[in-house]
Amino acid sequence: MRQELLAAFAGAVFMTSAAAQNAPSPSFARDVGPLLGRSCLSCHGTVQKLAGLDLSSRAAALKGGDKSGPAIVPGKSADSPLYRRIIGKDQPAMPLGTKLSDRDIEILKSWIDAGAPWDGDAKADEKTFTVQQKNWWAFRAPVRHPVPNLAAHPIDAFVKKVLADKQLEQAPRADRRTLLRRAWLDLVGLLPPPAEVEAFVRDRSANAWERRVDQLLASPHYGERWGRHWLDVARYADSWGHIHDDDNPNAWRFRDYVIKSFNEDKPYHRFVLEQLAGDELDEVTYETLIATGFHRIAPRVLFREKQNPHYRYDYLDDMVGTTSRAFLGLTVSCARCHDHKFDPISQVDYYRMMANFFPYVDYNHPLATPDEIAAYESKKLELEARIQEVTREIRRIEEPYREEAFQKKLDAFPEDVRIAIRTPEDKRTAGQKLLAAQVLSIRNTVARDLALSDADNAARHKLQDRLRDLRAQLPKPLPVAAGIRDGDYRFTPDGPGDEPLPGTTAKRIKPDFDGSYIPRPGSPYNPPPLYFPAMVDPAKGRRIEPGYLSVLNGGAAVRIVPPVGKQTSGRRRALAEWIVSPDNPLTARVMVNRIWHYHFGRGIVSTPSNFGRLGSEPSHPELLDWLATEFIREGWSVKRMHKLIMTSETYQMSSSFYTEGNFRNDPENTALWRFPTRRLESEIIRDVVLSASGQLNTEAGGPPFFPSVPGAAFVEVARVGKWMLTKEEPSTWRRSVYSYWKRARRSPMFEVFDQPDGMATCDRRNSTTVPTQALTLLNDEFVLVQARHFASRVRQAAGDDPAAQIMSAYQIALSRDPTPTEMAGSVRFIEKQRAHHAAKLAADPVLAALTDFTHVVLNLNEFLYVP
Repeated sequence: MRQELLAAFAGAVFMTSAAAQNAPSPSFARDVGPLLGRSCLSCHGTVQKLAGLDLSSRAAALKGGDKSGPAIVPGKSADSPLYRRIIGKDQPAMPLGTKLSDRDIEILKSWIDAGAPWDGDAKADEKTFTVQQKNWWAFRAPVRHPVPNLAAHPIDAFVKKVLADKQLEQAPRADRRTLLRRAWLDLVGLLPPPAEVEAFVRDRSANAWERRVDQLLASPHYGERWGRHWLDVARYADSWGHIHDDDNPNAWRFRDYVIKSFNEDKPYHRFVLEQLAGDELDEVTYETLIATGFHRIAPRVLFREKQNPHYRYDYLDDMVGTTSRAFLGLTVSCARCHDHKFDPISQVDYYRMMANFFPYVDYNHPLATPDEIAAYESKKLELEARIQEVTREIRRIEEPYREEAFQKKLDAFPEDVRIAIRTPEDKRTAGQKLLAAQVLSIRNTVARDLALSDADNAARHKLQDRLRDLRAQLPKPLPVAAGIRDGDYRFTPDGPGDEPLPGTTAKRIKPDFDGSYIPRPGSPYNPPPLYFPAMVDPAKGRRIEPGYLSVLNGGAAVRIVPPVGKQTSGRRRALAEWIVSPDNPLTARVMVNRIWHYHFGRGIVSTPSNFGRLGSEPSHPELLDWLATEFIREGWSVKRMHKLIMTSETYQMSSSFYTEGNFRNDPENTALWRFPTRRLESEIIRDVVLSASGQLNTEAGGPPFFPSVPGAAFVEVARVGKWMLTKEEPSTWRRSVYSYWKRARRSPMFEVFDQPDGMATCDRRNSTTVPTQALTLLNDEFVLVQARHFASRVRQAAGDDPAAQIMSAYQIALSRDPTPTEMAGSVRFIEKQRAHHAAKLAADPVLAALTDFTHVVLNLNEFLYVP
């Protein structure tokens, strides 16, 4: 075993050169540590210790493996088993099959002879990546390439260059009706009114299209549409998920913050700063505190958290993973248990990123002034003290009756149980302790029907009346923003389920030092330490300081200065500022690619949250770089990027264009030779149905509404957590972004059209085609109700003439006139249905037949797709 151990160790280190015997002692941090990290710590580090050998610290290396002595003898290379095997002095010589350089041998010899110094800040755990790995396209700064001289618009110029290289013919411009419908569905997720369509068709001014784009970007519905995209990335939901899926009552404030930010065109770099560190900025407002909900809306178990300390590390992993995927387009979480298998991200990089979030605690930020908070707390404490006093008095009156009732109940238990109860607690056996805990836990249940005397009953009623009066006086809770802040998680107050089970003690880490969950006013704030690997005895791990991805910042040390006058570490702010730095090669690229993805259904990088080696490479790399630099030049304005994209010929191409050559050379339309059609998302399908029926309730913001669901589905969605049964009525016909989003149980209509579950960040929704989608549109009560309203709207506009009704329905739902064939077939259908309903003695056969027709229109593929 000793020989195998030393052989493995020897394979990691370095041989010597006689020509360099007089060279100065090597630096551990510069020479030895990186070689250890590159060559041996994957098998003999803090995560994996083959044969019990750990080379991540000097103490561990001197201790050696399970059955071997020290691998090195400081000051004596000739006596060090490691060195002897590398030079072939001891057999078997190592490394097997590989000849290390003489210089590497000299580095090892000189280091051992110098006493094997081990720098405290050494990066021995880190893997050294190759130049090729670090030279991946996404890690290089975007280059503002010259715009090809192929078109007036820069986007068109870059796209035409790719089309020319691939010998592809570009589609012509779409007709004006299609363009306006595309813009409305794309930017606001609603149908354009027929009058707007006709006005645009007639408007031949040079800036007609640009003015329509500006009008849509200024619409409050824009933020509802595009905020929904970001909520997918932020893994938003109104419930916590997991087995209990409890309600998160303040999540909606973050949703409204996102919608407002998009409507105001908040600069994207500011948007990032607020979400990651809104509580650490120089100017903290209610809005920036709400923004910290970015990491508070994540999935949580919230049950027996203290008995499962690994939950916190799962939450931290979600923070690292969501932050890196959302803003950097990298899968950093893949390095949680080992170095990333494909990208130059080490496990230590992962824990440095985690250290930025490690001080966090969940916190409900009061949305009130200090005076309002003080007044609220004072009144609440005063009334709660009086409530406790009255409650104790009620308990004193009830206690004798409780005891009597309990003793009567106890008589019904077996003798061994009664003996266990009567045995003093310190003399009970293990079995008696369990029996006693189980029986005593039901003691309070006997208080429901206590037979009090008339005098005691009267006294209790009087106290209960007083108790109700005091509770009614409690101040209304202050509004709060569910966010995060820095604190000390080791002092987290008990939550649901944290109390120990009967007969057990809580398995939790109890600090043996003074501290508090939230920093005490006026006291210095010291963040709790993080060790690598996590969840270990500090004596066995190396303390990790916050840092960033070494491939992006060159491995430079990070110096974080806590904000003046704030009890916080400043780590999240420093991380956010690094992310939005113009020198970061990823942030602008990732966001412009997301914008492009939502406009075209596919990003220039088709994996929007993975710019690494397992992601796709850009289809138009020069265009992506140009857009990224333009995004920063234009002040990180998302709306300006929309306008830039939508005023291009590329965006305005027809989607119905086809040539055999194009399809043969580029069947997936990667080069964008035509506009790609795409199905609307589940929420927008519901919204455009309401838009067609004219029943859309435009009330914005505030707590979510519960969409109506069938009775059978209600049993399922209400099984855990919160769900309110509602009817199909105007209060539930608001835009779908304001509906209650339940992680574990979604509304059937949303689920069937591929709404994600919110358990993780979602950058691309699935777009499936399954029979249940057609069945939903045919049979769902919501669709049937809206079809009737759609018919009433059409009848009011067109009267009872079938041809006029068909024309109106097409113009409302499809933004165009029916073709002659469609008109003839539709007239026959309506006339047939009128006869059918008249034969059935329907109250209004004309409306019934028209409802059947509008129901068919709502089921058309054309109605569900962006043209």
